[in-house]
Amino acid sequence: MIINHPILGPRDAQEFVYLGDASLMNRPDGMSDGIEAFHDYLYNRDNPAGAHRELWYHEQGDRSWLVVTRNTVTHEILKVELARDVASKAGRGK
Repeated sequence: MIINHPILGPRDAQEFVYLGDASLMNRPDGMSDGIEAFHDYLYNRDNPAGAHRELWYHEQGDRSWLVVTRNTVTHEILKVELARDVASKAGRGK
């Protein structure tokens, strides 16, 4: 599988480490959002068939975090974004 890195261009997926669902970027505050929201964040995961946003870490490259939108049925990569840009758009970046 080839991941088209936004900065470095096409890279083999072996350079990356898959780290799970991209919704992990949206960690709730355990104090203000309530214990149920934090429990769901820790233990509940969707298992969709089709387009799914995932976190990938470029371990053997520039050590960047990416949000990869991938079709879980066909493994086609639909979109690749830097995680910092996704967080900034959501108002969670620095």
